[in-house]
Amino acid sequence: MENKISIIIPVYNEAEILEESLHQIRSKISAENDVGEILLVDGGSTDNSIKIAQEIDGIQLIHSPKGRPIQMNIGAQKANFDILYFLHIDSYPPNNFDQYIIQEIQKGNLAGCFRMKFRSQHPWMKFIGWLTRFSFRSCRGGDQSQFITKKLFNAIGGYNEDFLIYEDQLLISKLYQRKQFVVIPKWLSTSARRFEEVGILKLQLIFWKIYFMKWLGKSSKVILEYYNSKAN
Repeated sequence: MENKISIIIPVYNEAEILEESLHQIRSKISAENDVGEILLVDGGSTDNSIKIAQEIDGIQLIHSPKGRPIQMNIGAQKANFDILYFLHIDSYPPNNFDQYIIQEIQKGNLAGCFRMKFRSQHPWMKFIGWLTRFSFRSCRGGDQSQFITKKLFNAIGGYNEDFLIYEDQLLISKLYQRKQFVVIPKWLSTSARRFEEVGILKLQLIFWKIYFMKWLGKSSKVILEYYNSKAN
């Protein structure tokens, strides 16, 4: 397998943070490695995101319908390399993250993520980050990023596009069922901006409710309507 990575970043109206975030992400790539490619998958931004992206060297801009699972699936389809790395635009992986991912792939660990900490001093945010060191499925989430071989990604059907919320958990669940998931003991940092916008404890309660709604068999439409009514 060629040791190059397709980094796939879904975005929508991220003009305020786009340039700085891409700079941070690129600065974490090891000096020894030509990472492969960075695919920025835009879901129809109406702000200045597209113009900013077009002016940054080394970024491939892909246009997509809006919806994170849709955008990530399109990014995977366009990817030229065997290792896919799905990353949120406000999440910064650890230094030399590409080497850590490649090392796990070479050991036969074909999917996984990093530990995560929020860029926040709030005690609850620190506690959530602390939990990500454990291997339990309940400690996983999309903010931790997701690496996976293209072959395995296709075998499990990619992201479920019916779920515009909770899509990360569905994919991770499939990987846990196959016993094909590893948590790399290095720290990724991510923004707490969504928690700060909605309210830290309020958003956490919303996420817990969504988890139980899915467990009870509620439809993707019902779950999305609930999230939109409570978090927007």
